[in-house]
Amino acid sequence: MHLHSVHSDGAWTPEQIVAEARRSGLDFIVSTEHNTSSAAGIWGHHSRDDLLIIDGEEVTTRDGHYTALGLPPGTWIDWRYRAADGVIPRFLDEVYRHGALAVAAHPFGPFAGGQWKFGYSQVDAIEVWNGPWTSGDEASLRLWSGLPAEGRRWVPAVGDSDSHREGQVIVLPQNVVLAEDLERGAILSAVRAGRLYVAESSAVSMSFEAAAGSRTAGIGERLGAEPGDPVTVSVRTEGVAAGVIRLFTDEGQVFECPAGTATWRTTPHVSAYVRAEVRHPDGSMAAFTNPVFPGR
Repeated sequence: MHLHSVHSDGAWTPEQIVAEARRSGLDFIVSTEHNTSSAAGIWGHHSRDDLLIIDGEEVTTRDGHYTALGLPPGTWIDWRYRAADGVIPRFLDEVYRHGALAVAAHPFGPFAGGQWKFGYSQVDAIEVWNGPWTSGDEASLRLWSGLPAEGRRWVPAVGDSDSHREGQVIVLPQNVVLAEDLERGAILSAVRAGRLYVAESSAVSMSFEAAAGSRTAGIGERLGAEPGDPVTVSVRTEGVAAGVIRLFTDEGQVFECPAGTATWRTTPHVSAYVRAEVRHPDGSMAAFTNPVFPGR
């Protein structure tokens, strides 16, 4: 999640960010100050066994922002260019050489320089949900959902609170990352693989998997079933009273039912991927998953 403190354009102090993260029960946070690495020098004073703090940077180019997640402390990525300059591959390569991830932030940001114009073929993920759910997030969701259907490389989705000051909730939304360990490399690997869902708070949870015979696959995983094999998709949600579950494939929405538990059946021939979301009665997002891929 973007967290901006007094080290760039935010009003939070590092102490306030850590206190709120612990109060909300987070296991990890990612600090991405605008165009500076100075916060990395202070986080070591606040890191404890109950909270992993990952360094990063929000790189605010003239044609969109991207977050570099997992940079080594003190690493700085230049931001002074436009899409027409043709130089972003060089800076993304620098991010990747450090073992970090590049995430296209708020693709439809409603401010000067906030809309992403570099394409999605080279980034590791797309920030689909940014702060309270808005029409811009709906547009990002539609864009992201359409990428696999257009035959492009599938790019995972993440969410970020983009919190700068009091009144901007630090944990809205949060990424529930299905990592093997609470460690920088494990977290980054799981995000790169799309092994996560995005929820508005820790009060909302989802489980989502596909099964064919004895095989199962979870969020971000490939089931490996044959084209005609019957596949059962199962989803369970908690913490969303009177909400609705919706399932989507490369053909669009295919299923809807009240929040709780649901199953749906398909084949890899029919559905290249399946993703799930749960919404409140007013249509706002409560949580959504990255896809499961039924086929090979």
